[in-house]
Amino acid sequence: MLQLSQTAASAAPETKADPTFPLENKAARPASDAEVGAAMGELSRAFEAFKETNDSRLAELEGRRPGDVLTEEKLARIDAALDSARHRLDRLTLDGRRPPLGGDGPARPDPASVEHKAAFDLYVRAGESGGLKRLEEKALSAGSGPDGGYLVPQTVERDVLRRLANLSPIRALATVRTISGGLYKRAVSTTDAVSGWVAETAARPQTDAPALSELSFPAMELYAMPAATQTLLDDAIVDIDAWLADEVETAFAEQESVAFVTGNGISRPRGFLAVDNVANSAWVPGKLGFVGTGAAGAFPTANPSDVLFDLVYALRAGYRQNASFVMNRKVQSTIRKMKDADGNYLWQPPLSADRVATLLGFPVAEAEAMPDAAASSLSIAFGDFKRGYLIVDRAGLRVLRDPYSAKPYVLFYTTKRVGGGVQDFDAIKLLKFA
Repeated sequence: MLQLSQTAASAAPETKADPTFPLENKAARPASDAEVGAAMGELSRAFEAFKETNDSRLAELEGRRPGDVLTEEKLARIDAALDSARHRLDRLTLDGRRPPLGGDGPARPDPASVEHKAAFDLYVRAGESGGLKRLEEKALSAGSGPDGGYLVPQTVERDVLRRLANLSPIRALATVRTISGGLYKRAVSTTDAVSGWVAETAARPQTDAPALSELSFPAMELYAMPAATQTLLDDAIVDIDAWLADEVETAFAEQESVAFVTGNGISRPRGFLAVDNVANSAWVPGKLGFVGTGAAGAFPTANPSDVLFDLVYALRAGYRQNASFVMNRKVQSTIRKMKDADGNYLWQPPLSADRVATLLGFPVAEAEAMPDAAASSLSIAFGDFKRGYLIVDRAGLRVLRDPYSAKPYVLFYTTKRVGGGVQDFDAIKLLKFA
């Protein structure tokens, strides 16, 4: 579970050390077209320099000359600069899409929402919970009071989830459902229904019904505990909604990103790498198929890109239309150096600020929770994650105010319930290093 990310001992008394989280009641300044254009130009120049340096390295190897150490160092520096330029472009794009909190609402706001927001603001600033108790009693909510905290306004919850979709790579790719209970169940077919062609007057033999199995997706509790001083809370200019969303969004996204990839299903979602896997030639429902590289902890020496093509075509055509690669930064750095038979680089930078890098024409999602290339590692996933992975969000983001445990700081125990797991085992394929 998430540890106290801003402990009382280390929490800043007024503002966070990271200047990207503004506390004042104003939206983050969107990136200008000039800034986005400059970032795109920087990324393009870095990739051209990368290709030129890598071509020189390959020429040295093909000429049976030992690789120049300076060339290798230069390539590593350019590769790091390429990552930096791409991350800067991603940040500018994310800032442009980030919805403002605490700004001007709709022309005719819902009176109930206005009342809830005012009561929540009073609870966070002064600890006065009477207004929230009345609202939750009116709504027949079962989890109110000191046992479960109080629901945040719907606008805050909605914007936190929208931000998580931008920060969490798997959440951005997967199907997300909101549930009202603690468990989501769905039936899946493990065998196809039998069918066939018949003549107009021929007998219609009875066919076998498809075999069904039930998948369960329990919602687990995820928490964060940001801290603030009472002086900060007393400052009327501070937008409490924006402050709380900024505090928890990154912490929640980091925890989710790991759980959706490698989570063991105990007190957290079950990640797709934690599912049983078999060689794709022996694939059966309930397991994920993998394609082997044939080389221990590495790509094959001869024609290393062939295994990537094998991975792509291990996925059925119906899933490839919306498929994406998922890997971490180090594995992506290795793949950047690969070319096809015509000398074209397999990895290509995004064509515009709202696009992502591609590999073999398919989008690449960077998930740092994916393992590095090592013996027996499953370091690359490829598939239609919208059909293959399901995330369930229990409706409601709760906050419990604690002014006693870490005086003079006020802690805000913030929880959300989320679950996840593979829902279509044929929609995701893995690359396994020998």
